[in-house]
Amino acid sequence: MKRMIKTGLAALGVAAMATGAWAQDWTPPGPIKLLIGFRAGGGADTQARLIAEALEQKNGWKFIPEQVTGKGGLNLAAALKDAPNDGTVIGLAVTETFGYNMAASRAGMTPEDYTGLSTTAGFQMGIVTRKETGWTSFDDMIAAARGGQDIRFGVMSPKLADLAYLLGKAQGVAFNIVSVKGGKAVMDGVNAGDLDVGFMAGIQAKGVAAGDLVNLASALSQPLVQTPEAPTMADLGVDFSADGYFVFVGPAGMPDAARDALAKAIAGVVSDESSKAGGLIVKAFGGAAVITGDDLTALMAKDYAEAADLLKAASE
Repeated sequence: MKRMIKTGLAALGVAAMATGAWAQDWTPPGPIKLLIGFRAGGGADTQARLIAEALEQKNGWKFIPEQVTGKGGLNLAAALKDAPNDGTVIGLAVTETFGYNMAASRAGMTPEDYTGLSTTAGFQMGIVTRKETGWTSFDDMIAAARGGQDIRFGVMSPKLADLAYLLGKAQGVAFNIVSVKGGKAVMDGVNAGDLDVGFMAGIQAKGVAAGDLVNLASALSQPLVQTPEAPTMADLGVDFSADGYFVFVGPAGMPDAARDALAKAIAGVVSDESSKAGGLIVKAFGGAAVITGDDLTALMAKDYAEAADLLKAASE
């Protein structure tokens, strides 16, 4: 099972994190409002609510979940930016929100306006088709495109649209890039035959296991857990990838005690595969990927800086 534990948390050990003993060092001064940047009922929303439920049970902290969706997480970021930074308001979004989306929006927000707490899981972003296309490899799809077939390529964010464009450019073909709302809409479109292929971030796992869907490629810099033989973006001639993580953040300037207690608490829950949240993360996302502290701060800053290169490449 793929798992990543980074920063000082690794030295503590997952078992120690899961005990909750460290939570005694900090107590939230009131209920914690949990802003969720995903639609209600989806996998990311369920992940957030299960983590909050586990933290309530372990530590006695009270969470108030609230959906704040739209604009690729930027609505959540705007709501969070000026919220109290005492640990009573945090949010779950994706690192793409604080990287590509902020860089592209020019809305005056940067990762420095936030305190990174902890990632929970990485994307298992695949380039996926349905079995009925007859394509069993990425090369099969490119052969069809070169043969004149109009390849309808589903994407659910501007960053992925740019990656689809660069992927086609690297292969000498032009995809018909179709933007839809959310990964489920991509999967529904592919399954219905309205899309020929699309980016899916783990939601395809059940269909791939059943043989109904095919991971033609990994949209990441690393192979997919489920189909490690599928080529990566670099293998396909693209210098960029859809690497990213689900991430909990707070407003800038959170006290160290609040930041550290929240980060360790979240990391402990998601790394415990016996918990509901940990079990969901294994099933849907291939396992926990925990990044905290200075490593998370550096990751968010790097994603923001590299977004400018992607935007430039996609405009050429």
